Formats: sequence, C-alpha cells, structure tokens
Amino acid sequence: MSIDQLSQHPELLLIALAPVFFICMLLEWRVANRRGALPDTARYRLPELVCNLSLAGMHQLADLMTGFLVAKLYLWLFGWRLFDIEMNALNFVLLLLAQDFCYYWFHRASHRCRWMWAAHVAHHSSENMNFSTAFRQSMMYPLAGMWLFWIPLVILGFEPSWVVFSVLASLGFQFFVHTQLVGKLGWLEWIFNTPSHHRVHHGSNPQYIDKNYAGVLIIWDRLFGTYVEEQETVRYGITKPVNSMNPFVVTFSEWRDMFADALAPGLTFSERFRQLFAPPGNTKSAE
Repeated sequence: MSIDQLSQHPELLLIALAPVFFICMLLEWRVANRRGALPDTARYRLPELVCNLSLAGMHQLADLMTGFLVAKLYLWLFGWRLFDIEMNALNFVLLLLAQDFCYYWFHRASHRCRWMWAAHVAHHSSENMNFSTAFRQSMMYPLAGMWLFWIPLVILGFEPSWVVFSVLASLGFQFFVHTQLVGKLGWLEWIFNTPSHHRVHHGSNPQYIDKNYAGVLIIWDRLFGTYVEEQETVRYGITKPVNSMNPFVVTFSEWRDMFADALAPGLTFSERFRQLFAPPGNTKSAE
C-alpha cells in the first residue's frame, strides 16, 4: 500500500502497523515476564492487558462514530483555506512539523484543563508501563475536543486527509515510546521523544508531573520549559488512583467526579466553571 493510498484512507495506517505493534509486545512480554529482566512495572498481567485492549477498541469505535462529523467540519473549513498547499516532500515534512507542534499544545492542554484531562486521564491511570499502555486510550477524546487542535492546519491549506494521516502517523510513532525495554538513546534524546522522556511523562513523582508533552519531537518541551530528564526511578500512575481494571470505570470516573464537583450546591457560576476547566490540581477532587 502506497503513502498516497494511505493518505486517502488514513484510518488504515494503524491497522497496517498492528502486526509490528503486537510483535513488539510479544518481545517485551518475553523479556519482562519470562526472563524477569525488566522492573515489575513492565510485566504483562492479563486483567490490565484486557483492560488496555478494551479501551483501545472503545476509542476506535468512538472515532468511527464521530469521524464523519469531524471530516465534514474539516472539509468545510478547508473551503476557507488561506493557501493551496500542494503535497510534495518538502510540504509533507512541514506538515509533520506543524502537526507535532499542534500535538504538543493538545497534549499540554489535556493536562492543564480538567475537561480535557477527564478524557486523557485514562491513558495515565495505569501504574505500569509497557507497550500495551499505548493502547490505553479514551473514547471521550471527541467530546473533550481533541479535533480542535488541528483546525489551524486545515485553514492554512493542508488537505484534511493528509492532516489526519499526519496525526495517526504521530500516534503510531508514540506506541514505541511506551516501554521500559529501551534505555537512553544518546544524542537522539536532544531531538526526539524517546522512551526515557515518555517514562517521565507517565510519572507521578512530583518533579515529573506535567512534563515532557512531546509527540515526536522533544524540542517543543525544551523550548517551552516543560522538559525534565529521567533521573529518579519513575512511579507510574496518577495522584488520584482509579484502582480498577474495568474499562468503563477507567473511562468515566473523572467525568463523574468532575460533574459532581461542578454541580455541588452553593457554588457560584465562576466556581462551577473552574471545576470544569481549571487545571486538575486546582479543583475540588484533585487529591
């Protein structure tokens, strides 16, 4: 399948990569579970593996259900584009860079706005880190507003199918940073998001919280002051544990708590707004 075919059907990209993903998981399982050569937090446990794969399936179903509406919106906005950008090698590289920049701000907003955190928290709620953690996604991303962050690319003049392809290519790359199988990678650590950088991002250690938002390139974190190097052993998970392997509990627990806080009696409008949109650490149920 050519890249042009994939660009016209970008949803097939992750399907095409699925065999690679599962081979990597099998290799990691052998090293972690059979040989015991990785930390206990890298081991594969059936209840969590089932939960992670279930969350991935729910996420894909939600994307299929909402993708048509998002595609219609992108195509409508594309009619108002500022430039006619022909897709060639140079413009494809520029698209990947621009997409990665947009992803950084989406990811940062997903940690700093409770409404978006309510969706993203599912990904961070595991207290383990292995390749299967990459599948731990939320079906609530469309409601949280993930799609908003790539609208500027469409308005600039990048064809919507190419924009979606670049987003999925980034997500495909990010599968490979969810592991403890790989240590630090020398000079690559200065430019790219690596497993070491992303382990930090999943840490609940105080110095690691809300750091290393990178998708593909770590340069955005270095530029905008959110970069931290992996030094202390990472404690995976969140400061308000979910303590469940039920994918529905993992998906909806923060939404439940958020709305309970926002609808509590005696609050002013501004206080209710704050419960919905302030950073998670500044809200009633932060602890």
